[in-house]
Amino acid sequence: MAPLFDWWGAREAHRGTPVVVKMENPNWSISEISYDDDDEYAVVGAEHGSGEDLAAGAGAGAGAPRPRKGGRGKNAKQITWVLLLKAHRAAGCLTSLASAALGLAAAVRRRVAAGRTDSDAGASLPEESPAVRARFYGFIKAFLVVSVLLLGFEVAAYFKGWHLGAPDLHHLSLPSFGVRGLFDSAYSGWVRLRAEYIAPPLQFLADACVVLFLVQSADRLILCLGCFWIRFKRIKPVPKSPPSHDDPELGSDHFPMVLVQIPMCNEREVYQQSIAAVCNLDWPRSNFLVQVLDDSDDPTTQTLIREEVEKWAQTGARIVYRHRVIREGYKAGNLKSAMNCSYVKDYEFVAIFDADFQPASDFLKRTVPHFKDNEELGLVQARWSFVNKDENLLTRLQNINLCFHFEVEQQVNGVFINFFGFNGTAGVWRIKALEDSGGWLERTTVEDMDIAVRAHLKGWKFIFLNDVECQCELPESYEAYRKQQHRWHSGPMQLFRLCLPDIIRSKIGFWKKANLIFLFFLLRKLILPFYSFTLFCIILPMTMFVPEAELPAWVVCYIPATMSFLNILPAPRSFPFIVPYLLFENTMSVTKFNAMVSGLFQLGSAYEWVVTKKSGRSSEGDLYSLIEKDQPNKQHQRSGSAPNLDALAKEKEQAKKKEKEGKKKHNRMYRKELTLAFLLLTAAARSLLSAQGIHFYFLLFQGISFLLVGLDLIGEQVQ
Repeated sequence: MAPLFDWWGAREAHRGTPVVVKMENPNWSISEISYDDDDEYAVVGAEHGSGEDLAAGAGAGAGAPRPRKGGRGKNAKQITWVLLLKAHRAAGCLTSLASAALGLAAAVRRRVAAGRTDSDAGASLPEESPAVRARFYGFIKAFLVVSVLLLGFEVAAYFKGWHLGAPDLHHLSLPSFGVRGLFDSAYSGWVRLRAEYIAPPLQFLADACVVLFLVQSADRLILCLGCFWIRFKRIKPVPKSPPSHDDPELGSDHFPMVLVQIPMCNEREVYQQSIAAVCNLDWPRSNFLVQVLDDSDDPTTQTLIREEVEKWAQTGARIVYRHRVIREGYKAGNLKSAMNCSYVKDYEFVAIFDADFQPASDFLKRTVPHFKDNEELGLVQARWSFVNKDENLLTRLQNINLCFHFEVEQQVNGVFINFFGFNGTAGVWRIKALEDSGGWLERTTVEDMDIAVRAHLKGWKFIFLNDVECQCELPESYEAYRKQQHRWHSGPMQLFRLCLPDIIRSKIGFWKKANLIFLFFLLRKLILPFYSFTLFCIILPMTMFVPEAELPAWVVCYIPATMSFLNILPAPRSFPFIVPYLLFENTMSVTKFNAMVSGLFQLGSAYEWVVTKKSGRSSEGDLYSLIEKDQPNKQHQRSGSAPNLDALAKEKEQAKKKEKEGKKKHNRMYRKELTLAFLLLTAAARSLLSAQGIHFYFLLFQGISFLLVGLDLIGEQVQ
């Protein structure tokens, strides 16, 4: 043990800590060799040397130390090598950044050369009426033109030495400019105009948006605290009567009659997997019936779906195929038509699954028991999980949003007030509740929210099961996601106009009415997109050109960052995407604001319905696993029920070939997003003149975010 203590004592006597630093490049390495002499060190550096050379040098140094006078020389040389090491790494980072920038520039160049704008006449369904599109786009363009002119004006004034920030203007005597020319007079007049007439209303509008922003942030914070309380107390909805479905001696009489509906429309990519998943539900076959509600207008797709239904019917599954000749009312009309069938009166519950949803085999056993001995319960809603959440950046960001929606918004509202908006799928309704609420209505594009609000006004309660998941797909292209969000934010405003008189006249309590009007509709459906677009896309850039009106840093940075952090907690694996998520949410405010205005004022695009495009991402592999995980004692019943995977592969190949032979697809370029990108980047350039600090970085990165989205570089790419 003596050598160890000697070594420790020698180490205590040293003036520095022996270190070995190796650069990532194997041709360079640095070793610092320490000696027993208290005052002398040797640094051996090898250029283009090997580890053996360094070891030999170390051995030579141990036997015959080479003293160097003073420690400062050693320290200077060591710092020099460390700086060289850091410079080498910095050069590598710069090389990577330059390569990424060149790749992005090449992608932008290809997109500009081959992309199509969202105003192309070839679009089958324009998102907005031409008049509304021209007004909204013209409104944004006007701000861009003004900002460019003002930027040139401010740059000229800056070089004349007239750079004035907001604090300077309070002590400024305008005549001191000394009107010596046309530009001097114009700039003096502009400063007076903005200080006396433009800044006050702009500041008032900014303050009003900040108040709305704080109210909405407080609502989100309360929801998060409610979710933490549910986690802490382990609150979980449980059936009033424990389920006894696992008892093998029970007959089919102990299982309620359930109707399962799969509404679809031209969903060639996903129809097989959804039908297979529903037909394999672990429920007595005599006690549930599957309705495939096909609204497809493509004869080939109709034939394929009908053949798939017949195939499953031959295996013993109780399944029927329904196709409407007159396709009115979209999904609501489809469901309403199916509920008018005479045999529906024999069923107590109805489970609804969209075409891309694949419920687990025990879905009904985990949802239906909650209705037993709970006559006030009208809906049991399961959460969604996504098979393609890691497909690209767009799906990752959607996953963050929807995880918060399910785990925080719907779970908290379900636990504390027994109400939330029905998601349109992956839910089980009591048929009596549907009938008591007036059934499905085609008056809006959000028929699921419509029926939920009407059922709530009738006194029915809802349960959300956060631990029961149903797999589905996320839109992988920005175009599909944009259309989906337009419908999701336009429909609630249509519904609010229609339901407001019914909410006021209803017999529910005052606090339930207040929750519906002020929280459910106004705060979360109207105020959120309004202040997101107005505050961050219009007011903030304008304050760069009117410095008398100010937005504090906590509005621009700290509170949005805190809210984004809370939003991302239900999806902790997505934490590295917190900054892109914050920027992307502000970018989507353009679409959401436009949709909200369309729905509120019943404009042309308010009633537009576009089926979200599916990719069929979970097909062959998921179907194999679905068949293989069935119970062994049921294999003989389902041996012939597996879908023909070879046929599925051939169909997909034919679809791809047909798509190539048909009209060539193009990525789109979105004019509103691109215009706002240039507006924000112009404001970022203006903020450099007045040293706005955090405002500059926010405007810069937000402008880049709008640019990437406007060029459609965030989602699925078309080669």
